[in-house]
Amino acid sequence: MNRHTTRREFLIGAATASLAFGAFPRIASAEESRFSLDYIVGSCMYGELLLDEVLAEVPKTGASYIDIWPKKHANHREQVEAMGLDAFQDLLDKHHVRLGMLTHYDLGPFKLQEEMKVLSRFGGKIVISGSRRAKGEDLKADVKQFLEEMKPHVAAAEEQGVIIGIENHGNALIESPDSLRYFADGIDSDHIGIAFAPYHLPQDPEIIAKLIEDIGPRLVHFYAWEHGLGSHKKMPKVLEMKQLPGYGELDFVPILAALKKINYAGWTSIFMHPVPRGIPILPTAAEVTAAINRSREYLEDCLDRIR
Repeated sequence: MNRHTTRREFLIGAATASLAFGAFPRIASAEESRFSLDYIVGSCMYGELLLDEVLAEVPKTGASYIDIWPKKHANHREQVEAMGLDAFQDLLDKHHVRLGMLTHYDLGPFKLQEEMKVLSRFGGKIVISGSRRAKGEDLKADVKQFLEEMKPHVAAAEEQGVIIGIENHGNALIESPDSLRYFADGIDSDHIGIAFAPYHLPQDPEIIAKLIEDIGPRLVHFYAWEHGLGSHKKMPKVLEMKQLPGYGELDFVPILAALKKINYAGWTSIFMHPVPRGIPILPTAAEVTAAINRSREYLEDCLDRIR
């Protein structure tokens, strides 16, 4: 399976091909070269619905890649295991979807190597987890130690041709803006980076935007996800949905402008957590897809303001 190709790479390849055939390459129009988001769907948005049904929804969201989640947020990794990898490939082919990511908070950052092999088999790119708990009072030294602990796992990721994405997650070492900066500064491999979640950061778009600029090329995945009213207490669905861009109050224009500034070319997940975990964010697959598309429309409107 071919690796993920960015729009930028496509345009470069097209120009090169035209030269090879003796044609003068035309200049890409502003429409062609403008910054855009490349979407991927987190399977957990659909809870534990059948994978066949979930994959059918992916193209309707403007995406062609799936991020497969296990329990407790979904059970799609377990569904893959039950049906077998060949049958999973058949399902992907049926719906014209590709595996892009595997998310494994259940395994943590030190038990991802077997999943890297699965991801690589399907031509996927990123395996996601959180960091570990903080140890001691010296944050910078602790982040440096964590990077040392990750070295054999990064080497395994390099061998499989994949990337480890560490999310800034609550109650973890990599959580605060400073920890993210220390982490980004200490990375010396292209096979580990930051899965950036605004939900877990101060809900100030300028702070988030500046942090994106500071992290720069170490940002390997972006969650379009705001805190809203949180995701740990049961509340009316209309309030719970405020985690989604366009539903809540966070202004994504400065955030997307920062992504544009660093030439971000990775995937974007439109994301939220339901209460309790493991259920779809809305009762039916069609409703989930409609909610994702409403957020996508908002994000595209934000992009229009920075182009």
